[in-house]
Amino acid sequence: MSDVKAAETGAGPHGYAAARLRLLQQGAVLGPPRRAELARLTDRWLGSLLGGAHGVALVAVGGYGRGELSPRSDLDVLLLHDGTATGAELAAIADRVWYPVWDMGIALDHSVRTPVEARRTAAADLKVHLGLLDARHLAGDERLTAGVRTTAYADWRAQAPSRLPELRELGEERARRQGELRFLLEPDLKEARGGLRDADALRAVAASWLADAPRAGLGEARAHLLDTRDALHLATGRATDRLALQEQDQVAADLGLRDADALLHGVYEAARTVAYAADVTWREVGRVLRARSGRPRLRRVLGGRGGRGGFVEPERVPLAEGVVEQEGEAVLARGARPEHDPVLPLRAAAAAAQAGLPLSPHAVRRLAAAAGPLPVPWPAEAREQLLTLLGAGEPAVAVWEALEAEGVISRLLPEWEHVRCRPQRNAVHRWTVDRHLVETAVRAAGLARGVARPDLLLIAALLHDIGKGRPGDHSVAGEAVARDVAARLGFGRADTEVLATLVRHHLLLAETATRRDLGDPATVRAVIDAIAPAGKAAGREILELLHALTEADALATGPAVWSAWRASMVADLVRRATDALADGARGERREQVPPSGAHERAAAEALRTGGPVLTLRASPEGDASGRGSAPVGAELTVAVPDQPGVLPATAGVLALHRLTVRAADVRSVGGALVLTWRVAAEFGPLPEAAQLRDDLVRALQGTLDIVPRLAEREAAYSGRRRGAAHAPPRVSVAVGGSREATVLEVRAQDAPGLLHRIGRALEAAGVWVRSAHVSTLGSNVVDAFYLTQEDGSPLPDANAVALAEALEDVLARAGDGWDDAALEALRSLPAGE
Repeated sequence: MSDVKAAETGAGPHGYAAARLRLLQQGAVLGPPRRAELARLTDRWLGSLLGGAHGVALVAVGGYGRGELSPRSDLDVLLLHDGTATGAELAAIADRVWYPVWDMGIALDHSVRTPVEARRTAAADLKVHLGLLDARHLAGDERLTAGVRTTAYADWRAQAPSRLPELRELGEERARRQGELRFLLEPDLKEARGGLRDADALRAVAASWLADAPRAGLGEARAHLLDTRDALHLATGRATDRLALQEQDQVAADLGLRDADALLHGVYEAARTVAYAADVTWREVGRVLRARSGRPRLRRVLGGRGGRGGFVEPERVPLAEGVVEQEGEAVLARGARPEHDPVLPLRAAAAAAQAGLPLSPHAVRRLAAAAGPLPVPWPAEAREQLLTLLGAGEPAVAVWEALEAEGVISRLLPEWEHVRCRPQRNAVHRWTVDRHLVETAVRAAGLARGVARPDLLLIAALLHDIGKGRPGDHSVAGEAVARDVAARLGFGRADTEVLATLVRHHLLLAETATRRDLGDPATVRAVIDAIAPAGKAAGREILELLHALTEADALATGPAVWSAWRASMVADLVRRATDALADGARGERREQVPPSGAHERAAAEALRTGGPVLTLRASPEGDASGRGSAPVGAELTVAVPDQPGVLPATAGVLALHRLTVRAADVRSVGGALVLTWRVAAEFGPLPEAAQLRDDLVRALQGTLDIVPRLAEREAAYSGRRRGAAHAPPRVSVAVGGSREATVLEVRAQDAPGLLHRIGRALEAAGVWVRSAHVSTLGSNVVDAFYLTQEDGSPLPDANAVALAEALEDVLARAGDGWDDAALEALRSLPAGE
């Protein structure tokens, strides 16, 4: 071939070099077209080098086989031969191809094999096998290439049950070594989790025919990572995959982006898409392989029936209204109607997180497509489900990210879009802004037992850095955003002010404790002035919340941020501020408002008939008919002549009927106990009031077996919450809570039958419940019980402390079933004498 012709076609070293240089320097061809054109130029050149040799084929494998050549990519090439050529002849052919490549300074990954050798090597080396899946013919005998490619695919599909776990382990090892791409300031675009290696692995999984990755956005994400790597190669002149800080401004400019932050934001978005697709795909692979390893489960088809000789459907265990567990995932129930149930996305997410289950990708996509907007302000159930999701702790992260992947979070909280994938150029920060907020909520869930308002703590944790990226101080900007979000979520004015204060001053304690003299009264005064403009009582609540938020924020930032020294300094500051606020702030707790006329009439009727009087009234959120797909809420009032066991009996009946207690109030009215409950059906319609009354009569008479039936439910509930771990319960005596009674405060994770367990324990201890105030805040309960001895006097201090410790022990054993030994220990307490 003449030099002129070689230059025109790109063949020959000089022609190829000139054509390659022109392609890389011109700005008209970028992205996938440039990579494909570079591959075409290289194909023609290498093909000309091979010439007309017989019984051999030149094959591109790996990234080059896919036609995706970046400016400094290696050339992965296989020289196939049929075994008829001598060793000297093969060496001459190889030298004819390899040396010009080396002379050009291009990295070359090469091998010479027969088809049999290629197959044997692939069987021993997973990476070789993956490369052959992308084999593409360049020159020579096409039959050799076609045969190797066909064999590679057939072997891959046959060996998938053993090869895919190996491929997954390779990815997990890379993640341990390189970290997660979307959280790194200097990420490796290829090796880090969510990078190009993971994207290529998804192609290999699809080739096995066992599972396929979610396709939405995956191609675009992969192309964006490749575009970024192309720009990095050109900016550095090297074959590097690490996006170093010093290169980011140039790479951003070459890609036409505003700055390095915009560059990282785009890379993080792409990595998030790849990582989520990998999570979903590997979960499906695991499900398929488990099904293959055991007895196949046949599905109901074409009207087939269950039972002997029929078809068996996968088990579907109810989790919440419209949500069931199936094959290790939370999925939508068959009767769910997201288009008529705007709370369903949050309810499904909360149920999945509390059960420690992933939320099915199909369910998320359906929710994203069909669920309508929430009314403003949010209904109480929506707010409670958000709190339940956040209160689940670590399992909430995967569920939250599944919602984010389909845009559900940004639709529920439009302000979230501003912090989504936002980088933090600070070495102490481990996460992007959005993930840091979720991680802070996870840490806050573990601290919820130490505050009186865990709901405000969780929302403040989720919003504390929401102002980042906005003009000015992010704390000041975040305060304004937090006010808007709190009002939309349905928080009242007072709670909104608390949330705004927490966001505005979330750095106050850490900065003051480590930078100011704690012995100077002015230091403590500055803290009090910032958090307690509305008064000392409100200031104490805010200080308690701010202390927990400070710890959660630090723990979610990075391992070096929250040390024992810093924790002790902050605790010392909080103690000093609490002492300063205590003056005049500790008044007697108001037990209850005077009974209403309806309560007095119900109490009088209960005393007249000698039995329970019960009324059930639908709340504004639902009606007692149970029509519609949203959980039905109601207010239940029960009046019973005062007698032992009323609280556990009533709570047990409600639990048996799958009624979730959102709030409750117990008071004594003229010789009767009046219990007011705000409840919601866990799923399905509300029970009939007459049915509740009949069961309550049986429970008070001792003929309704509440304990064993609840034990069965609790065992099933605990079994399906295998992935969730919560902070232990906390029971304490509220010093100064009342002059007339001992006030016991219980803070615990909500669970079916919890209030019944507490009531049984208090009954076993021989104390009288004079009144009670029960609050369920998302997944957390904060209850106050006003207790007396049988003669009506408060419990002695020592007895009260012993009772609190024993009750805490009973609640801590809740996951182990109904512990009669623990209840027997309560009966032996001095309080019961």
